[in-house]
Amino acid sequence: MKKLVYLLLISIILLISCMSNNHHGRIRVSIGAEPQSIDPSFLSAIDSMIYAVHVFEGLTTKDKNNNIIGGAAESWDISEDGLTITFHLRDNAKWSDGKDLIADEFVYSFRRLADPKTASAYNFLITPIKNASKVLEGKLPVEALGVEAIDDKTLIVNFESPTAYFLELFSIPIFSPLREEFISDDWTFSPDTYIGNGPYKMTERRPDEIISLELNTNYWNKDSIIAEKIDFVIFADVSTAYAAIKEGSILYSYRIPSANIDLIRNEGYLVVKPSLGTAYYALNNTNRVLKDKRVRRALSLAIDRNYIVENITKGGEAPAAAFIPYGLKDVEGDFRENGGAYYSIKKEDYKSNIEEAKKLLSEAGYPNGKGFPVLDFKTNPGAGLTIAEAVQQMWKENLNIDMTITQEEWSVFQKNRQTRQYVICRADWIGDYLDPMTFADLFVSSSSGNRVGYRNAEYDRLILEAKNTMDNEIRMSNMHKAENMLIGQDMAFIPIYHYTSPSMQNPKLKDVSVDTLEIRRFFYSYIE
Repeated sequence: MKKLVYLLLISIILLISCMSNNHHGRIRVSIGAEPQSIDPSFLSAIDSMIYAVHVFEGLTTKDKNNNIIGGAAESWDISEDGLTITFHLRDNAKWSDGKDLIADEFVYSFRRLADPKTASAYNFLITPIKNASKVLEGKLPVEALGVEAIDDKTLIVNFESPTAYFLELFSIPIFSPLREEFISDDWTFSPDTYIGNGPYKMTERRPDEIISLELNTNYWNKDSIIAEKIDFVIFADVSTAYAAIKEGSILYSYRIPSANIDLIRNEGYLVVKPSLGTAYYALNNTNRVLKDKRVRRALSLAIDRNYIVENITKGGEAPAAAFIPYGLKDVEGDFRENGGAYYSIKKEDYKSNIEEAKKLLSEAGYPNGKGFPVLDFKTNPGAGLTIAEAVQQMWKENLNIDMTITQEEWSVFQKNRQTRQYVICRADWIGDYLDPMTFADLFVSSSSGNRVGYRNAEYDRLILEAKNTMDNEIRMSNMHKAENMLIGQDMAFIPIYHYTSPSMQNPKLKDVSVDTLEIRRFFYSYIE
């Protein structure tokens, strides 16, 4: 059987190699498994966003150095009260089929994102816009959303309160314009309908195999784009991607086989970039057993995070003693450094953590794990499985709790996680903009990003107040208080570690742009 699998793997690599040898000038990379969706309104993970950011462009975008610049909008005006932004679209902004881009196509996209019938996993990001929350709740029609096309080239966006990070917000591909005439259940699968306004256009899509792009010659900034053709090769198994990197048939892989990270480093393929993200274990707060915050805290304290980052991930990750990561500004200094830890992650304190966990579990009615049900843990294949196996052993040895592990294919896993069809599952969050709110806003009761079912009226109040003021003292104070409730008091979920962003890259491939939000852009890449 092993021989058969090996021969199959070699056959796949040889096939890819032959393909790449027949297509000169292409950059061949892999982002991972088949994405759940590449429809901008339904983006729910970094891999999907990477595809979309190559085909679509929002009102703003990022340059080679990850600075925010004008995208489809050439300029914008901000009202004195900060509540209204008037965007002026470029005269030469076009779709890949040559049609002029117009403001109404942003209005359609924004309304589609806010429509509760769309049920977008990322729709909470639109809540700073006037009336968005009421539209999402079904209390107002989508036409009441605070966006308006004055003419073909002028878009007005009204906000509930001054939103300091609006330029970063509108560079996220979920805020891309859309052509209503192309939208259908399967519009993203054909180059004839997956029409974008970004640097590239789709030329081919074969599910579970490849997504091919080429330069959009109608793109307003096409002269700045270096890579003319990009093949995104779909690999469900990171081991196959690793073999393809070594063989030379792809030059980049977003995913890495963590078990081989030392070998990959020694071979010269490992590239580690900063990341604004946190890996955590989602706990279904509606579960009969996990409703008890003493149980949730006990499970958290029994995890040896230092073991995980030192022996499994090994990419420079930091053990997490809170949710919001390092790298975000407070009124003064770093938000995380100022906020501190909600439990000790010092190696010398792990034994005392275990003792506290045992005490909490006993108080919850499960002395030495007696009577505690078997926990079901869901993950997708990859490093998440290895970490889960380690945690499984920790909970058994320290708390006498058993856990089963279920692996699910990536798109299935994403759907079950989003719809809370799990008891415990692997989860993470990578910030969308450089403000602590990109993390704090996630767990308000109404947020579609609230994967754990956390409900706390005071948390909601603090975040709403923080969003409705420009007073940074109040904003930051409220977010610190809210995080203390979320993790310090309620342990709504279990932070595991703060991310770095490791990838595999052939040294011949140059100028891959990676921002701290982990979006990869191959616009300026070339082969040396």
